[in-house]
Amino acid sequence: MKTILNTALILLISISSLNAQTIENKKHDSSKNNYVVLTKKIAQLKPIFLASETLANEDGSKYGDFQVIICGKTVEDLVNKELMHDFLEQAKKQHISIVACGFSLKKFKVSKEDLPEQIEVVDNGILYDFQLQKKGYYNIAL
Repeated sequence: MKTILNTALILLISISSLNAQTIENKKHDSSKNNYVVLTKKIAQLKPIFLASETLANEDGSKYGDFQVIICGKTVEDLVNKELMHDFLEQAKKQHISIVACGFSLKKFKVSKEDLPEQIEVVDNGILYDFQLQKKGYYNIAL
């Protein structure tokens, strides 16, 4: 019985180490620097866009994808055309993807159909953020 437990423990540790090493290799093997920001405040978009612009200049040809995930009550602001117009224009200009959390949309009763076409919807913004991190994206949550 003790041998079985020891073997199972060693196997579990080995699998965990291999999985962590695979994720780490994905980060270092990427030829592009990809970024994701999770935010709960529309007002944060301006400094996020400034950071994206600076990173694009610093990274040069290594600059890759930049995504902003919006979660929480602030998804209600996404349907405000006047508020979002300049942000959406700037995102388009800088090739930044704006993503809305579907879970938040449901919770705060915001219809996907009312969102601007440019905004992508994912089922769960937090899960999507983790999935991008697993792909090697640099991440920050505000």
